[in-house]
Amino acid sequence: MIAQKIIEGLLASDDFLRHTKPYLKEAYFKDNTEKFIFKLTNAYIDKYNKCPNIESLQVDLSNATDISEDQFASCSKYLSDIDLTTAVDSEWLITETENFCQDQAIYDAIMESIQILDGKTDNDKGAIPNLLSDALGVSFDPHIGHDFLEDSDARFDFYHTVEEKIPFNLNYFNKITNGGLSKKTLNICLAGTGVGKSLFMCHCAAANVLEGKNVLYITMEMAEEKIAERIDANLMNVTLDELQMLPKDAYEKKIERIQSKTTGKFIIKEYPTAGAGANHFRHLLNELKLKRNFKPDIIYIDYLNICMSARIKFGAGVNSYTYVKAIAEELRGLAVEFNVPVVSATQTTRAGFTSSDIGLEDTSESFGLPATADFMFAIISTEELEQLNQFQVKQLKNRYSDPGIYRRFVVGVDKAKMKLFDVEQIAQDDIMNDDTPVFDQSAFGQESDRRGLFKDFS
Repeated sequence: MIAQKIIEGLLASDDFLRHTKPYLKEAYFKDNTEKFIFKLTNAYIDKYNKCPNIESLQVDLSNATDISEDQFASCSKYLSDIDLTTAVDSEWLITETENFCQDQAIYDAIMESIQILDGKTDNDKGAIPNLLSDALGVSFDPHIGHDFLEDSDARFDFYHTVEEKIPFNLNYFNKITNGGLSKKTLNICLAGTGVGKSLFMCHCAAANVLEGKNVLYITMEMAEEKIAERIDANLMNVTLDELQMLPKDAYEKKIERIQSKTTGKFIIKEYPTAGAGANHFRHLLNELKLKRNFKPDIIYIDYLNICMSARIKFGAGVNSYTYVKAIAEELRGLAVEFNVPVVSATQTTRAGFTSSDIGLEDTSESFGLPATADFMFAIISTEELEQLNQFQVKQLKNRYSDPGIYRRFVVGVDKAKMKLFDVEQIAQDDIMNDDTPVFDQSAFGQESDRRGLFKDFS
């Protein structure tokens, strides 16, 4: 009955047509006669962009070659019986059509899932959650763009709405991001090998959990157990060496104490190096939602350069710029799709590894990565900073605020406990009031400058 009303609505109401045409599919009509009538109607709308009349459909039916005599007679009678004189509530019909599309999409997804389980298609079982998720997500979204003048009130409300963010527990990171990381963003930490990219992400992930956030940590560089060990050291406030010597009862008490402080969940998933990409992560997120009722508030990926691209096959003749940029775009797309911030990292070049003043040009493999990222910063470590147990942080790109404000600052680091912490303001003042590179501020750098060892003789 509703299928007939939908076809009548497409013939009678331009408003109904505009609302429903993008979502209707031929497969949703199970009766062969209604399926063929919809096929003719859909073809007419695609060609002329308006509601067809019954006479036009009868002519198209007469010209059809892919139809039997019995089906022709059935379709001809169906068209003759259509009554367009009775007015139908357009709002009611749109709502019922949405329900019809949702029910048919779920039915088709279930039937296809059965085919997969019976081994009658090329898809594997991993495709079933995506099929069901897409079917459950069918809806008539009326939003097709922002009207600058008509939507001014909504825009004003947006300007005065406090954005929900994922805050840091580090003061200056909150200052430069206006309170934390926004949803649908890609945030990148740039540092040399062994400087502290994973340490930074583990510390931030641990802090998010204590704030009651759900955290997904995807590791492609270290084992799940090694990441968990770092998180344990951070949250229990013990060194990695002390953690290994903790007796079982003391360890369990510390775990219970952590559980009592937070409602957040923390999932760590390990993939082989260069063995997973955005499609694998999407599948993981769908599985976590279905099997564990887990939806992350933030995702950490350790780290971007050793992911694989979902669009470009590795070794397919593309250069590193294109390949890494593709990975960055896919991960940012994932952040938008699941409405979460994604945090990852990348390596510096060889020149950047020895530099005390890292810039965007020191990004390894692809300058397309900083072009895609929303927020990017460098972690700089020198011998003098190591003696002070500090990292210097330098803003490289910032869509949250002006990167010229607090361009450089320092954070304290306790590598044994995998923790970062705020330092006294005097340490920040020394950095912010002097734009001289860190190396030149060191005793060796100052002595070298006095002797003129590194003068430019060009």
